[in-house]
Amino acid sequence: MKNSKLTMFIFAGLLLGILFGWLCPAVAVKMQPLAEMFLRMVKMIISPLIFATLVVGIAGHGDIKNLGKIGLKTIIYFEIVTTLALIMGLLLANIFKPGVGFNIDLSTVSMSAVQKMQTIHIDHSLTHLLTDTIPTSLFQALAEGNLLQIVVFAIFFALAICGIGQKAKPVLSFLQSVCDIMFKFTEYVMYFAPIGVFGAISVTVAQNGIWILASYAKFIGIVYLSLTLFVLTVLAVVCKIIKIPFSALIKALKEPALLAFSTASSEAALPHAMDIMEKFGVPKNIVSFVMPTGYTFNLDGSTMYLALTSLFCAQLVGIELSLHQQIAIMLTLMLTSKGIAGVPRVALVVLVGTLSSFNIPVVGVAILLGIDQILDMARTTVNLIGNCVATTVVARWENNFDYKKMAEFALENEK
Repeated sequence: MKNSKLTMFIFAGLLLGILFGWLCPAVAVKMQPLAEMFLRMVKMIISPLIFATLVVGIAGHGDIKNLGKIGLKTIIYFEIVTTLALIMGLLLANIFKPGVGFNIDLSTVSMSAVQKMQTIHIDHSLTHLLTDTIPTSLFQALAEGNLLQIVVFAIFFALAICGIGQKAKPVLSFLQSVCDIMFKFTEYVMYFAPIGVFGAISVTVAQNGIWILASYAKFIGIVYLSLTLFVLTVLAVVCKIIKIPFSALIKALKEPALLAFSTASSEAALPHAMDIMEKFGVPKNIVSFVMPTGYTFNLDGSTMYLALTSLFCAQLVGIELSLHQQIAIMLTLMLTSKGIAGVPRVALVVLVGTLSSFNIPVVGVAILLGIDQILDMARTTVNLIGNCVATTVVARWENNFDYKKMAEFALENEK
């Protein structure tokens, strides 16, 4: 299936899912298994794909000496961009004031789901974060899809292969074959993407109702506009600085971005995005290290969303936060938004904890619960684009970006 045809079918699945969820909600809510099956197919690809590509990228290309530099540069970039996302989120919340004049009777809002979130404890300490990166078992990390632990094990495994030398060549050859197989596997799984997208979006519309978009139009519009502004200013400017054509990158990412948006799942788009970024000119070892690490440390869309909704919740109950309080919230979110992948409704759980720390009522979170899936679609897409941009930044920083490969991919993509 050609890329253009796949994009067309995914887009068709998106539109048909919206219509089906709107016109036949009673039937559409039963379409969840279609989305779940597709997401399960993607999940079974991710762990072996990341492990094999990272080991081959490091051990097969002799990049051990540069590994430390790549890791340091990656973390520095992640911290700079996520800080910008927080600042921009707070700035836009002060400009748009999404919680001011929000027309809803707070006494009718159910708090039961939020109260359950308040019981979830996430250890944000540096000690826990560092300890949690070390897997007790590779098979457990693979089964749970703990990307950071897989990355750590793969790095040590690659170093051991290099230390042994020729004796490990059969293992390296085997893992190279695994890489090729998993990327072909990814291609096959993508054939089911339009069906998965149809199931995911039809359930979302059926459960929330098409009219919820009108009821929450102002807030949804502000969130989507804010995330779009972040992409068009911060990420586009970053690409301009490193001399990578942003329009070409976005065009290359149209399929995984559409997948991320319609399924609200980073995992659905990750294998395909990794394949595309390698074809786009980013070396295998950088793609396989930066992308999975980014889903722990570089969630640009989620980070900006947290800053925006923190002020929304305060504005909703009439609390005016001073500049010092807003800076304190930003510093708190810089820590609490890291290393939390895998927790259900993770952005809202972090938001509840942050609001409680500053004695801000959490009633706003109960309102956000009703439209979380719709908002998650946008922030997940920005998370994906942000991590893809990060791979190009690190590649350019290492003077290891292949412009010729990018041009060839762009030419092939236009056919």
